[in-house]
Amino acid sequence: MTQQGVRWSADQVLALAPDAASRKAGSKLGAAGPWSEAGSCEEGTVWGLCKGSGSKPYQTIVDIADPAGLAYKCSCPSRKFPCKHALGLLLLWAAEDDTVPTVAQPPDWAEQWIAGRRKRAEDKRPVGGGSSPAAADPEASRRRAERRTERVTAGATELEQRLTDLLRGGLASAEQTGYGLWEETAARMVDAQAPGLAGRVRELGAIPGSGPGWPVRLLEECALLHLLDQGWLGRDRLPEGLAATVRSRIGLPASADGPPVRDRWLVLAQYDTADAKLTTRRIWLHGADSGRTALLLSYGAAGRAPELALPVGLALEAELSAYPGAGGHRAALGERFAAPAPLSIRPPGMTTTQAAARYGEALREDPWLESVPVTLGRVVPVPDGDSWQLADADGELALPLSPAARSGPGLWRLVALSGGAPVTVFGECGHRGFTPLAAWPEHEGEAVPLC
Repeated sequence: MTQQGVRWSADQVLALAPDAASRKAGSKLGAAGPWSEAGSCEEGTVWGLCKGSGSKPYQTIVDIADPAGLAYKCSCPSRKFPCKHALGLLLLWAAEDDTVPTVAQPPDWAEQWIAGRRKRAEDKRPVGGGSSPAAADPEASRRRAERRTERVTAGATELEQRLTDLLRGGLASAEQTGYGLWEETAARMVDAQAPGLAGRVRELGAIPGSGPGWPVRLLEECALLHLLDQGWLGRDRLPEGLAATVRSRIGLPASADGPPVRDRWLVLAQYDTADAKLTTRRIWLHGADSGRTALLLSYGAAGRAPELALPVGLALEAELSAYPGAGGHRAALGERFAAPAPLSIRPPGMTTTQAAARYGEALREDPWLESVPVTLGRVVPVPDGDSWQLADADGELALPLSPAARSGPGLWRLVALSGGAPVTVFGECGHRGFTPLAAWPEHEGEAVPLC
C-alpha cells in the first residue's frame, strides 16, 4: 500500500492544530465549498486552492508522507503551524470521497514545491567527513563552558542570599516588596546564564498574595529553589544521573547522548504551552517493541508554533536518542525510516495506586519533577463535587483530575467516550492531579486526543 492509501481520521488531523482557534477555523474549511483544483498523488502529497477574502486563492500543499512528520506550505500570511488552510485541506482529504482525487501530475506550483523538497533532502545528505567549528576547537569550547559554570555558580550563590534574606525577614514581607524585586532577581539569573533558575524565580515571585494558603506555597517553592541551588553548588558530590538532572534544571544545554533506539513509536499526545518569549510543543511517544515512553520537545518563537507536528494515533518508525538526566523521558528524534502509519496497539495500563507510586519514585531521582507519563487501565471518569476524578473500575481508589484538565474541553470528550464504561487513558500524573491527554475505548478503537 502506498502512503497515499493511509487516510488519517478527522481527530488525528485536528490534533495537529496549534490552538483551539486554529482547530475551529480549520474545521470550517474542511468542506468542499471554498476549495478548487484539490488533488493528491500516490507519493503522499495533497494540494488545493482555497478561496479567501482576496481575489487570489491561497495555494496550499501538504506532504503527509514525510517521515519527519507534517510538512506544508501555504501562501496565506499566517504564522501558525499548520495554518487553518492546511488543516482544512487535510480534513477534506481525510473524508475519503472524490473531493480530493488522486491524479498522475500535480499542478506546476505544487510540482515546484515537491521538487524543491526533494532537492533540499538530497543536499542534506552527508558527502564528507567535515567537522563543525566547535569540534575543530575543543579548547575554546572548554573555556566557554568554564566561564559559564563560573557565572552560574555566582548566580546560585546570590540567589541563596536572596532566599536567606526572605526567610529572615518573614514571608509576610514578600507581599509588601511586590513583584519588581523578584523580576530583578530573575534578570540577574538570566545574566548568570541560568535560565532554569530565572524561570523558577519568576514563578516564586507570582505567589505572594495569590490567594488563600499562599505562604505555604511560597515556602514550598523556596525549598525547591534552595534544593536546586545546593544541588548545583554541590554537584561534584552527586551521582552522575542526579548531577545531569541538576544541570538540566539549571538550564544548561545538553546533547542527546543515549544510544539510538529504533522502534515503531506510537504518537500518544501533542500539545503546546506558551510564554512571552517561547512556544513549547510536547509530543509523547510509546515504543511498540521497547515499551519505552519518550518525550520530544520542539520550540517556536513567541506567536509561532513549532514546526515538528506528528499525528496522534499513528506510529512513526524512527530512531530516538535519550538526553542525560535521572529518570528523564526526553529524547531527540533521529533518522526516520517511514511516514506515520496506523498501528493497532496501546500502552499497557496500570491502576491509580501504581500511577501515584510511580510519580513518588520519580521524585526521588528528580525532586523538581512536575509529573510523569502514565497509562491508566480500566478507569471511569466520575464527578466528585465540583471536580472530577478517574476511578479504578475494579477497585475503590481514584486520582483527581488536575485543574487544567477540569477546565478543558478534553474532559467532556473523555466522559462521552466512556459513557460510564471503563476506558484506557494516557496522561501526566503529578502533584496537581492527573491530566488526560489521550484515551481508548475498553476493547478496541483508535486513540482519541484529549488536548
